Amino acid sequence: MENKFDTVEGTYTDDIPVREEPKKQSLIKVFAKGLWSENPGLCQLLGLCPLLAVTGTAANALGLGIATIIVVTISSLIISILHRLILQEVRIPLYVVLIATLATVVRLYVEAYFPELYQQLGIYLSLIVTNCIIMGRAEAFAGKNGPVASTLDALGCGIGFSLVLFALGSIREIIGSGTWFMGASRVLGEWAKPLETVFLPDELHFSIAILPPGGFFILALLIVCKRALSLHRIHNRERRLRIDSRRS
Repeated sequence: MENKFDTVEGTYTDDIPVREEPKKQSLIKVFAKGLWSENPGLCQLLGLCPLLAVTGTAANALGLGIATIIVVTISSLIISILHRLILQEVRIPLYVVLIATLATVVRLYVEAYFPELYQQLGIYLSLIVTNCIIMGRAEAFAGKNGPVASTLDALGCGIGFSLVLFALGSIREIIGSGTWFMGASRVLGEWAKPLETVFLPDELHFSIAILPPGGFFILALLIVCKRALSLHRIHNRERRLRIDSRRS
């Protein structure tokens, strides 16, 4: 609050709020918030369709996660560079065209070099165009910030979403099929062959884990665990502050 001179009345006016400039976040915080505090899969609950549809195995989840990271990072970088040249009235159609172009390039590349992965992911590679995470980062961040910050923001959100995909796919595959990364060599290439592991015998499988209801339950458990960890960190921080205040 500060006093300002009223040019009409010729007097000073009190209690006029002064608009403060938004504080700039550090690049580390911009990157880290997508991994934890604003994770698209666990906090914002975006992209639930692919999150539950293709996470029956860890290999499929990893493949879609990598494709999402590529599209969201490159699209955010390009939009942040060109956002001053884009008219506000047509920004959404231009964003869609750009994201659709990148998603098509990624889909054709996967179809050409990883046909097994393409068959497993199917339409969900094309649906990257409509992924709320990609459009959300373009509209909320990349269209208002510079290339470096926008790239780190998109990279953090993409990696955070991919980690949720991979964790969900791994848990569902282990519980539902008793394996981990099984068939990864056909989907991702021969480099993934040593990762194929059998954890549980056939009689200990719970097939519901690889069905849609199991995906919802396991995702809910991941959200609960994330929330519990966040509350635990807040509680510890408040306890340290109380101890420091008593000492002082």
